[in-house]
Amino acid sequence: MTRIGIAGAAGRMGRALIALGQETEGLVIAAALEHPASKHLGLDAGLLVGEREAGVAIGADVAACLDDIDVLIDFTVPESTLANVAACRAARKPIVIGTTGLGADVARLEEAAREVAVVFAPNMSPGVNLCFRLVELAARALGADFDVEIIEAHHRHKIDAPSGTALRLGEVVAEALGRDLASCAVYGREGRTGARDTQTIGFETIRAGEIVGEHTVMFAGAAERIEITHRAADRSAFARGALRAAAWAATRAPGLYDMQDVLGLRD
Repeated sequence: MTRIGIAGAAGRMGRALIALGQETEGLVIAAALEHPASKHLGLDAGLLVGEREAGVAIGADVAACLDDIDVLIDFTVPESTLANVAACRAARKPIVIGTTGLGADVARLEEAAREVAVVFAPNMSPGVNLCFRLVELAARALGADFDVEIIEAHHRHKIDAPSGTALRLGEVVAEALGRDLASCAVYGREGRTGARDTQTIGFETIRAGEIVGEHTVMFAGAAERIEITHRAADRSAFARGALRAAAWAATRAPGLYDMQDVLGLRD
């Protein structure tokens, strides 16, 4: 039985993880965490998602719960994630991270991964991670003759743009084509932009309503167009992937991993 801790328990993903974790064989929710000012502190985690108690009160001290868990799942904000990574490193506990917007702080994860297993992925959905591989294959096969545009849509509450998943898709394409994404990315267009530079990778961002998550990578050539699209119907897809990653990480040696490793898609 793998004992799971959930950081960001009252958030959208935290609630999905609690609900699904209660139903997943071989897993048990052993800790739930929120920020110190949360109104949910002390509440049984199961009551966040229904009437079934989980027997775990929501707390704010990650260090105090680490003896009770085998792996921590973190869907919070960068500042909290980095603090949780440091705590897990000190306690030699694996951590699964779905937080986006870490930027250069990913180097802190690389440091921690020398001592604990760290699974870091901008998107935990198995389907999205399959798309990463399909996009890589398409970029290699189609080459520089096709323009590449990445379109993503999320709910109005999302605070970063483009999404971490869209950026990762861009990185996959750039790596496959031998380009530097930092140099060739174009984030939106306005006014007289002139003809499209064939070396660019474009990003378009939509924020509206309660869209869970949609990503399309468009390869547009002179005579044909290929689109690889993933649409999430609800957050259970991400939660299932994160729980799968947690069970996988619980027995792994130190290292920095992603969902390609978890799903066995790595060459």
